[in-house]
Amino acid sequence: MKKIFVLLVVGFAILLAACGSGSDDEGSSNGGESSEGGGKLAELQEKGSVTIGFANEKPYAYEENGEIKGAAVDIAIAVFKELGIEKVESKLADFSQLIPGVQAGQFDVITAGMAILPERCENALFAEPEMKYGEGLIVPAGNPLGLESYKDIAANPDVTVVVMEGTTEIGFLEEEGVSPDQIVTAPDIPATFSAVQSGRADATTGTEMTVKMALESLGTDDLEFVETFEQPDVEGVPSYGAAAFNLEHEDLRDAYNEVLEKLKEDGTVAELLEKNSFSAERNMVEIGEVTTEQLCNGEL
Repeated sequence: MKKIFVLLVVGFAILLAACGSGSDDEGSSNGGESSEGGGKLAELQEKGSVTIGFANEKPYAYEENGEIKGAAVDIAIAVFKELGIEKVESKLADFSQLIPGVQAGQFDVITAGMAILPERCENALFAEPEMKYGEGLIVPAGNPLGLESYKDIAANPDVTVVVMEGTTEIGFLEEEGVSPDQIVTAPDIPATFSAVQSGRADATTGTEMTVKMALESLGTDDLEFVETFEQPDVEGVPSYGAAAFNLEHEDLRDAYNEVLEKLKEDGTVAELLEKNSFSAERNMVEIGEVTTEQLCNGEL
């Protein structure tokens, strides 16, 4: 009798184990987040929405009349649509807080045309480059100090340049010999322009398209874009911008890359760049031209 009882117990345990295994496999196959390895992509597809982080920097990503716009935003929207994620929500952050924000889960992806740099690659997972761009300089009308390069700023210790917090320009200026004492920071582009207009700074710099379009939007005669600006000969110029993800969301980054390549091939990326005042010829990064791995490794 005891033998029969033991056999019944063992058989029942095996049946339960088999049922449990079948349940786990099913959860895994449908991308349910309850199963191990469901991944971030499956989570977003199930939810049907993605949250993007941006820093209000035209023409990369900015808000206008309650609508999120910009080249990096449009490219991301096109990619996520192909991945079956139609709804896009946005969260504004200071540029310096974008990487901490994506790591903290405040948003799922950074769409700011952020330059891929080795030190940033330690804290964020970058997709392949979407665009490339140079630097620009804004000075008071008439360019009274004759500034045409970062070296000109370095040569005059009385010159003060204001830069948006957390941007690559701070490092570029220092590499070109500008003293840290000459550099001040502000939270956004309007604040940097205001500093120059008020005389608290003699110049401001940022990516070429950003400062040029911001000046056009401001519609003031107090400032001018230096057309004769000499690009700095430093590592990181031109910059290569890309979407960036949480370090743990490799599956989402890989899926994004796969669709991004397809959209480059069919001309969608070029079209979206042109739509946002970029030049497809000058600003688009062709497939294989430069890779994120090369940029993260500091090979370029």
